[in-house]
Amino acid sequence: MTADEVIALLDLSPGATCGFVRLTYVAGERIAPGGLPAPFEGGRPMGSALYFLVTPQAPVQLHRIFNHQLYHYYLGDPLDVLLMREDGGIERVVVGPDLAAGQRVQLYIPGGTFHTARLLAGGRWFLGASTEWPGVEPEDVELGEEEALVARFPAAAAEIRSFPVPLAPQAGPVVLPPTGARST
Repeated sequence: MTADEVIALLDLSPGATCGFVRLTYVAGERIAPGGLPAPFEGGRPMGSALYFLVTPQAPVQLHRIFNHQLYHYYLGDPLDVLLMREDGGIERVVVGPDLAAGQRVQLYIPGGTFHTARLLAGGRWFLGASTEWPGVEPEDVELGEEEALVARFPAAAAEIRSFPVPLAPQAGPVVLPPTGARST
């Protein structure tokens, strides 16, 4: 199967932060305003989920989501993920099917962690999903600025710069697909 076939079969669209995406679920239940700490004090859906497909030409852009995320591997080639944690820690993780080689089929990304990802050398495409809690709303997503992150994580400067050039940061929140409840 090709990336284009997967994109068509799953009705994926170009994503603001990662390759091609489709929002598949937003909980109909909401956590009430005041029920969560900052930056979620205005309330959020209980959870959300989306498919994402990465290709060499459409990597995961340098960004962070303030919500906790869990990446899930579904099909395709392994994904090389660089995590830059709020506590200053850096980690590289490969999400993919080869458990014996140390790849993971799930990856927890704590809220507020800047991250970027690309296929391992020679990879054609990666299909995965991200589930988030609380559910993501547009103001929960921030594109990263490469030089600001190099300054914050100088020991990882070469690694950060080795990933695809990120999109230029936008003023204001990243626009995501509508958050109407939908499941597949």
